[in-house]
Amino acid sequence: MNILIADLDDSFISDIRRSWSLKDTELILCSDRESLMPLVKKDSIDLAFIEVPLLTHSNMDMVSFLKEKNPGIEIFVLCDSKNWPGATSAIARGANSFLMKPATVEQLEDIAKKIQAQQQNNSTHQLMESQVLDSLLGDTPEMRKILKTVYKIAPTTSTVLITGESGSGKEFLANVIHRYSKRASSPFVAVNCGAIPENLIESELFGSKKGSYTGSTADKKGLFESANGGTLFLDEVGELSPATQVKLLRFLQSREIRRVGETEARYLDVRIVAATNRDLQQAMEQGNFREDLYYRLNTFHLHLPPLRERRVVIPTLVRYFVLKNQEATGKEIKELEPAAQYALSKYAYPGNIRELENIVEHAIVLSEDGVIRLEDLPESVQEEAREKTLAIAHQKSETKEMAAIPLQPSNTAPKQESGRNKSENDEDESEILSLEEMERRHILHALSVCKNNKTEVCKRLGISRATLWRKLKELQIAVED
Repeated sequence: MNILIADLDDSFISDIRRSWSLKDTELILCSDRESLMPLVKKDSIDLAFIEVPLLTHSNMDMVSFLKEKNPGIEIFVLCDSKNWPGATSAIARGANSFLMKPATVEQLEDIAKKIQAQQQNNSTHQLMESQVLDSLLGDTPEMRKILKTVYKIAPTTSTVLITGESGSGKEFLANVIHRYSKRASSPFVAVNCGAIPENLIESELFGSKKGSYTGSTADKKGLFESANGGTLFLDEVGELSPATQVKLLRFLQSREIRRVGETEARYLDVRIVAATNRDLQQAMEQGNFREDLYYRLNTFHLHLPPLRERRVVIPTLVRYFVLKNQEATGKEIKELEPAAQYALSKYAYPGNIRELENIVEHAIVLSEDGVIRLEDLPESVQEEAREKTLAIAHQKSETKEMAAIPLQPSNTAPKQESGRNKSENDEDESEILSLEEMERRHILHALSVCKNNKTEVCKRLGISRATLWRKLKELQIAVED
């Protein structure tokens, strides 16, 4: 952890240099005005202690400069009884707190220990999150590339543009970027630009002064100010009006906004993450989106593929949504039957991840005995399974429990039921399945009997695990990993 301590008292700085004992910290010490700016420009800083007289340099606000260069930095102001108003002013501009002088080395170390512990906890939490995200977003080359980029750009202040179909997880990814940034403890404010009426969008985003328009009865803070110090997620940014696009461009250039009806500019420390399902290149050609704004937003571009192109993640997402919804519905789900699982793996999901979540919620509400069955899914999902496969059949028993019908091996004749006539048997016996279909049915039967335990399946079938996975891929059998 890099710690800046800037104070005009040479003896205080010398005492810190001599007595500092906190491990895993790097001190950046300064006792004169001329050295301060080169030091803060050179190194990244996690924690800063700055005396009030050093808070301005060549008419530049040091608090604002440090927070822009080092998102997530903690700033403590050192002051005495004469200049404490300068400390309160610095807190209003984003500093965390102040310490009255004379301060001791022990006081500074105690504060640094707390900040250090917070950083270590955040690092551990992010490591655990990254393992979940790898599974949740999809283990495909394209998604691994996106996640690798996310982990690199999250700690920066760069703007990010996320594109993809509606419901593909753009806001979720924006939230990931925020949680992995140094702004994680600050607000994440999401706004759907297309959902706000055009005559209100500017006041909603930038705020307004009392009396600036009809019905404005008090000063109003906009969403930009609400996100100060954190991240503002502008969903459907392609829906912004030309006038609002100009204001957004101005903010990206100067980091300043003006409330509607005001002339005073306000400096804000806000990171912008934008998203759209529109083709902004085409919108620019048609004159509906500013080219200069596009290139400001497009510092980093992440394109989320639709769910149908990353089906490997569907089982993980289903489990995630089951856990998310079962508390709200009061139902504990213990099992997802093979036919329902197959239907979920084959459905096209025109509504992407958002539609999958709705489907899982629908199934949980209709489920019985803690089991999600094929008939618990929406009709459109059931039809998809019925049209594409005959391999998994389901029937309702007298106890109203659904179970996969056992599939017979190729060398075993099906047992006849009492009461069946000869013509029915003749029809069954005359049906000749292809070897591929027989193999498919046999593997599905083994998976059902062994409850998807791949090790047991390999043992019972007398094949290696690699051979099983090759067969699953060749026969297009979707199973939980």
